Order: sequence, then C-alpha cells, then structure tokens
Amino acid sequence: MTGEDPADVRSADDALEYGIDERPPLGESTVLGIQHYLTMVGANIAVPLILADVMGMPGEVRAQFIGTFFVVSGIATLAQTTFGNRYPIVQGAPFSMLAPAIAIILAVTAGGAGGGDWQTALLQLQGAIIAAATVQVVLGYFGLVGKLRRFLSPVVIAPTIALIGLSLFGVDQITVPSETSWGLLAFTLGLILLFSQYLDVKHKAFRLYPVILAIVIAWIVAAVLSVQGVYGADHPGYVPLGEIADASFLLPIYPFQWGVPEFTTAFVVGMVAGVLASIVESIGDYYAVANLTGSAAPSEKRINHGIGMEGLMNVFAGIMGTGGSTSYSENIGAIGLTGVASRYVVKIGAVVMIVAGFVGYFGQLIATLPNPIVGGLFIAMFAQIVAVGLRTLRHVDLDSSRNVFIVGFALFVGLAIPAYMGNYGTVGEFRAAMEGVALLGPVLSEQVFADTIYVIGSTGMAVGGLAALVLDNTIPGTREERGLAEWDRITEDDAEFRTFWDRWIGAEPSD
Repeated sequence: MTGEDPADVRSADDALEYGIDERPPLGESTVLGIQHYLTMVGANIAVPLILADVMGMPGEVRAQFIGTFFVVSGIATLAQTTFGNRYPIVQGAPFSMLAPAIAIILAVTAGGAGGGDWQTALLQLQGAIIAAATVQVVLGYFGLVGKLRRFLSPVVIAPTIALIGLSLFGVDQITVPSETSWGLLAFTLGLILLFSQYLDVKHKAFRLYPVILAIVIAWIVAAVLSVQGVYGADHPGYVPLGEIADASFLLPIYPFQWGVPEFTTAFVVGMVAGVLASIVESIGDYYAVANLTGSAAPSEKRINHGIGMEGLMNVFAGIMGTGGSTSYSENIGAIGLTGVASRYVVKIGAVVMIVAGFVGYFGQLIATLPNPIVGGLFIAMFAQIVAVGLRTLRHVDLDSSRNVFIVGFALFVGLAIPAYMGNYGTVGEFRAAMEGVALLGPVLSEQVFADTIYVIGSTGMAVGGLAALVLDNTIPGTREERGLAEWDRITEDDAEFRTFWDRWIGAEPSD
C-alpha cells in the first residue's frame, strides 16, 4: 500500500453519488449510462460526419458508417473498463487522429494512391490506423508509456488536463454563427446548471440526471418549434423528424465491411503522430478521473494497461472501418457534474450503444440533436474539465515562481500554437510552408517530420503537456516544491492495480 491518508486522498468521495466500484440498480444504471454517452454523442457523430464529407461518402452508407462508430465505441469501452485500466471512461472517436486521417483521405482522393474514390481512401485510412495502433500496443504493454510517470508531476498534469477543456472552446457548436442558436444553447446550458447546481439538493433525480433531463427538455422544445415552423430547415435548432422515420431498422455492421485495409508507409507515419497525441491526452484523462473520484493517482502498471488496451481497440477500430478510438474527456466532465463514477454504469451504457449502433432509428434520433443543444452541453462539460486540471495544483507550491511560470507558459503555448496551426487548412499546406524554413526546410518538409509537427502542434494538450514536461524536468526545483513528494504519497502501488488475469484467471480471488 502507498500509505496515503484516506482523509486526503478519498475526500472527493463525499461529492460522489456512486463510486467506481458501486453498482446502482439496473434501471437506474441504464439511464445513467445513456447519460454518460449523451455527453460525447456530439463528438462521436461529428468525427464520422467530417470524415464522410471529406471522402465524399454517399448518403446511403453514412448511417452505417455512423452506426459503426457507436458499435466500436461500446465494445472499446467494455474492453477498457474490464481488461484495460478499469477506469469509468467512455471510449470514442478521437479528434487527435482526425488531422492525419483527413490528410490521408485528401491524398488518396486527389489521386495520390489507389483509385481515388471514397472507399479506397477509407481502406488506406484503416490500414494506417491498424499499423499505427500496433505501435501504441507495444508502447503500452511493453511498459514504455508507464515509464513516463516518474517525470509527471502535478505541474505537468494540471495544465495538460486544463487544456483538454480549454482547447475545445472553439468547437463549431459554440463559436460558428451558422451552427448555433444562442437562445437554444443558453436554454440547454441553463437547464444543466439549474438541475446540477441549484436543484440537486431538492431531489435525487436532479442530482443524478441533470444532463439527460436538460437534453430531453431542450430537444422537445426544439422539435415543437420545428414542427410549428418557428425553426426552419436552415435554422441550427431545426429537428428533422422525418429523417428518423426514413432510417433503416437494422444496419449491417461487421469487420472489413468496406474491404481489406491497405497499407502505405507514408500514411502510417502520419497516423503515428496522431496516436502519440492521443496517448498524451489519455494519460491526462486517467489523472483527471483519479482526481475527480478521490482515487490514488494511476500507477505505472495501470497507465500501461490503459494505453495498451487503447492500442488494441484502435486496431479493432481499423478492422471495423472507423477513425480510431480513445478516452473521451466529455465523459469525465459528466462525472464531475453528476457524481456518478460507477464503472458498472459506464458498462451498461456501452451495451446500450452497441445495440443502438445496429438500430438505424436510434442512431438517426441521436443525429437529430441540434448543434445548439450539443454546444450548451459542451460548455458545461469542458468547463468542468478545466476546473479539474486546476485543482491538481493543490499539491504544488504555488508561491514558487518556477511553478507559476511553467503552468502559465504551458497553458499559453497550448492555446497559441494550435491557433497558429489553424492557419493551415491541411497538413499538405503546412508541409509546403516548411520548405521555406531557412537551413532546416528540406528536413522539416519531409512527410515524417511535417506531419508529426502538424498533428502534435494542432493538439493543445499535447503542446502544453510536452512544454510543461520539458520545463518541469529541466528547471531546478525540489520534489516538495514540484508536488512530487505529495504525488508519490497518493499514487497507487503497481500491486494495487489488479489486471483481468489477477482477478479472474490468476490465483487471487476475484473482487
């Protein structure tokens, strides 16, 4: 055991309605599980829609494409919560792998590889994800990622977690006028705040279901206004009810449904950069969940199993034909708002999503959620994540000028550099720009370097996390000053994390 003081490490339990190992009744768990998934539905639909648009995928197969993302998300979540790190984190389509995915698709559809149609592009994307994910499996299960933990102090983790939320403030559902309606967004956000912060002491339902209650009420209001003609088809709050009736009842989803994946070395290299950014984000998610639930900080063994399982599920995602899989930060925000951290609840939600992926009606119903409603949800979720990151700083000496500088610098560059990268529409444009760099241009413009710089530079938590990692481990500072002494005290031993083998197959009795 680590010898941590339960009063310090487990204090967050007071804010939890259900802890990680608790099992609410099945009916309640089902509703709570759906709520967890609703917090990330916007992103899990946005990624396939973006990829489908870039590929020029025909409309008749898009529902199947989206359904596949839900099925992969559910299976990956079950695998992670059972065989991986066993944290209650939903797995879904990663934005960190979106930039290289788009670069691959554009390269193929422009005639750079294969026949140039959407299916050829998707097969190349699948091959790149499978190969890059194999690297992730090796990094995880061979213990290479976990070795980084000794270099991760709260000074590094705090800005990394905060940037997970801060880097998402500019999503289209919040900042693009054509994608949002501030009236509907404010109504949704107001309901979430009302239920979770003001009425949570009035009734258990408000405390447990603030997100799902707000979404349902806001969706009904939007649907009524759409039927009455207040919201026209071009209004961001419009609910296309007719599309639900037109959906297929069952969708054919199976491995290699689009064909046999194809492998191109240049595409694999670019996707490895996306996987590395995903790993940085996931490690931040693990610490955020531990922080929120009052658990000891994740051990090296738990981190390795989490990243290794994410790699395996990325291989699976490539086989099924999606854009990858990773830990979802939105789900962590939901834990903070609802106090529901039950692994069992997340598993039940995963099963519901697997079934929903095959049922066209359900997927289409979810797809009718207007962007303003999703935007209101995102504001509540992302703000919670930022606060969780900042709370990690309670372990460090904030009177230390080196700590203040590192945290401030990491937050600034974590926002500024991705904003700069946004000036380049594609990785190809960035690669061309690198050719003009004095002396180093011929090297930096090579695909392996340009793609890696572009993907990591476009990911706020990767930029800020790496900046904090380098500075915190090079600028002189004591272990007490950096929070490492306290961090070591509250970090679980490797023996405290029991793998699936330990619990079910080994000699130790199961929990």
